[in-house]
Amino acid sequence: MPRLSRRARALIVATVLALFGAGLSATPAAAAGKVVYITFDDGPGVYTPQVLKVLAQYRVHATFFEVGQNVASHPSLTSQVYRQGNSVQNHSWSHPDLRTLSAAQFAYQVTATDRQIRSHTGYRPCCLRPPYGAVNGTVRARAAALGKKIALWTVDPRDWSRPGAGAIRARVLDHVRPGSVVLLHDGGGDRSQTVAALSGILKTLKARGYTFATWAR
Repeated sequence: MPRLSRRARALIVATVLALFGAGLSATPAAAAGKVVYITFDDGPGVYTPQVLKVLAQYRVHATFFEVGQNVASHPSLTSQVYRQGNSVQNHSWSHPDLRTLSAAQFAYQVTATDRQIRSHTGYRPCCLRPPYGAVNGTVRARAAALGKKIALWTVDPRDWSRPGAGAIRARVLDHVRPGSVVLLHDGGGDRSQTVAALSGILKTLKARGYTFATWAR
């Protein structure tokens, strides 16, 4: 049997990783009944304590996809998020479009964030949420090679655009279904409208019979 060239071997490895990565994305493991996954991106930051207060009020746990440089700036907040029973996962170090990076840059964005989160929680994230939801085959393959599941969402109220607390609340409640993954933000800008909308979202979903779960902790 002829020896494969280095390029051919690399191509085969990349293809296998891409196929493997395709099976590690989209939504968390299915749970029985009316379950919804509330997630927050871009923190920790000044609005994170307010988000945590509302979650605690309704006894709801969420998943926080944190930016590594923000963890470094607010380490006690990451510890608090985790201590309250929430899941802390990887959202890159500085929020770039991961599709545009070299392999070395990609690895740094993920592993540096892992180190920061682990140093303040004792836990190494198993999920990666690519900034902007920007994913292609290369991102999937590289994430899989680092042992990461790609974590996206199914309900996006575009709270980052600050359409008003009422609009954020209505957009979530109009589109939630059993198994939905809701994208909200606790960092990256003025998130006062998100905080204002959160209580009504959780109260209404509970009244509709929903329970809440997190991605792996």
